[in-house]
Amino acid sequence: QVQLVESGGGLVQAGGSLRLSCAASGSIFSINAMAWHRQAPGKQRELVATITRDGSINYADSVKGRFTISRDNAKNTVYLQMSSLKPEDTAVYYCNVAAAPYPRVGYEYDYWGQGTQVTVSS
Repeated sequence: QVQLVESGGGLVQAGGSLRLSCAASGSIFSINAMAWHRQAPGKQRELVATITRDGSINYADSVKGRFTISRDNAKNTVYLQMSSLKPEDTAVYYCNVAAAPYPRVGYEYDYWGQGTQVTVSS
């Protein structure tokens, strides 16, 4: 099994910054894509940013130029640096990875973290 532990959420004023971290642990053979999603109250979960193992990155239009996703493959950790935060960024942020676990190394599964709250005050 693969476990994801997120950290770094909190309350910040508009214009401020936060850095989220998500560490994967457990019986991991390999991790391919890593991503951050978010879900605001009353809204559907949306994809914020993705990064593949070779470093290819995509962002939602709403966060381009303000958020930066990165990863440390040696630590099985993905980060989301959030700057110029806006009240509309308020949401629960979820980490998501596509990983192959031991012993089923030929298969890839989606794993999710428990979520971390980000609240941006105006």
